[in-house]
Amino acid sequence: MVTLSATDGGTVTVNRYGELLDIHVRDSSGRTIATVTRRPEEAVFLLSEIRRKSGHESRELAGW
Repeated sequence: MVTLSATDGGTVTVNRYGELLDIHVRDSSGRTIATVTRRPEEAVFLLSEIRRKSGHESRELAGW
């Protein structure tokens, strides 16, 4: 599991389940905004955009 913190206090959590990734986006109060399940190759662009726009260059996501 990898959790990235947003500047507004929200979080993006990525969990791997077999060959799929679950991506959970929560606001600063912990309320779920979105949950998506994707194959890793489908999630590459989404995760890259999250990293780029958040300014969070997590090495933990590099191999996903």
